[in-house]
Amino acid sequence: MSTRRLVIAGTGSGVGKTTCTIGIMAALQQKGYTVQGFKCGPDYIDPSYHTAVTGRISRNLDSWMFEHDTVREMVARASKGADISIIEGVMGFYDGKSPLENTGSTAEISMITESPVLLIVNCASMARSAAAIVKGFQTLATGPNIVGVIANQVGSVGHYNIVKAAIEQECNVPVLGYMKREQDIDIPSRHLGLIPAIERGELNPFFEKLANLISETIDVDRLYELAETTEVVEEPTGLFEQREDQGVCIAVAKDAAFNFYYQENLELLEAHGAKLTYFSPLKNEEVPAEADGLYLGGGFPEEFAAELVHHERAKASIQEAVTSGIPTLAECGGFMYLTESIASTEGVEYPMVGLIPGKITMQKKLAALGYREIFGTEGNFLINPNQQAKGHEFHYSTYERTEGLPYAYETKGRFGKKQEGYLKENLVAGYTHFHFASNPEIVERWIQACVHHKRKVLK
Repeated sequence: MSTRRLVIAGTGSGVGKTTCTIGIMAALQQKGYTVQGFKCGPDYIDPSYHTAVTGRISRNLDSWMFEHDTVREMVARASKGADISIIEGVMGFYDGKSPLENTGSTAEISMITESPVLLIVNCASMARSAAAIVKGFQTLATGPNIVGVIANQVGSVGHYNIVKAAIEQECNVPVLGYMKREQDIDIPSRHLGLIPAIERGELNPFFEKLANLISETIDVDRLYELAETTEVVEEPTGLFEQREDQGVCIAVAKDAAFNFYYQENLELLEAHGAKLTYFSPLKNEEVPAEADGLYLGGGFPEEFAAELVHHERAKASIQEAVTSGIPTLAECGGFMYLTESIASTEGVEYPMVGLIPGKITMQKKLAALGYREIFGTEGNFLINPNQQAKGHEFHYSTYERTEGLPYAYETKGRFGKKQEGYLKENLVAGYTHFHFASNPEIVERWIQACVHHKRKVLK
């Protein structure tokens, strides 16, 4: 059976993938199609735009963090009921975990899912050379199926026609259109306030403008035709099979300050029999009374520190929940929020929850970015020393830890192994974002810890 999928790949970062992806999604929506979004790699922000445009939750696909069968299952599950799935690439098409192979790259995702590829090429200041670039991308590996090209950063229609002629003659693929250099379509609010803007529908006029611009210079009908491929061959892994209700509830912090969650993480918790309930520390909401577990995800607590600092009710209730023994995972922004304070780049210090000794200092340059292998530690309810998981780290702050504090886990990245985070009985906290699909036992262990805690409380 045929279906429609398309990977939107770039020759490099900053080539206009996200603008083009959102525009194509919006243009397809305008034509009445139901669109499902995906993002290659561990990015949280781009999928939130996809979700806002399509009205369907966008998913992260990652061939390094989880098994290839799991990637296919995620695509098959999420694509049900959609006319076309649009998969936004990450970095350059072949950029992934290593410069020597395709692992973790957009190219690998396109091969695993057998998805046609639309390549966006930055054609600024070149003519026939654009064909050499496309040819290079076609010949580096035999697996990917590049079905079309979009010329970005073209100076004029004349420039576009030259580039199109060269690529079509030398590479035997159609050039479906172009995006002009001076279009002046910056994506609004690249992170800050993104979630509230989406919830209030404030981005809809922007999406409409983008759809119109894309439709003017890109052949969206042809793009829809070229997206035709076979259905994903799915061998169910049993990963998302619904288990018996465990009678426990996990409270999840979700608002503009805390919103970095992989959708599959939440769905795996539900599939393993937990009920999820949401609350907003930013609105000074308390941890829901029925909570047997607590999940504080990443986000931008530093951007909302001036507000969070005054929300004593929320802070006190989190402190009380963790102190009472509720099994808690705090990742990145959630971890920062639980420390004594967050200091801004201007040096203003904002007192936070104070459960974790030590302070957070924001800086203008990136502190850490990259994939992480995660190794458990003794006494960690989530991941013990015999277990491993995979995740990602991305932050602009540093944690000044107090001497002798226990570490939550050990992580391994490009620069070797390091001890990371903070562990105290029922609290696992650190900068790394876990992906539960990399080791579903984490989910089982967390839920069992919640069941155990609930029994103790009821005794």
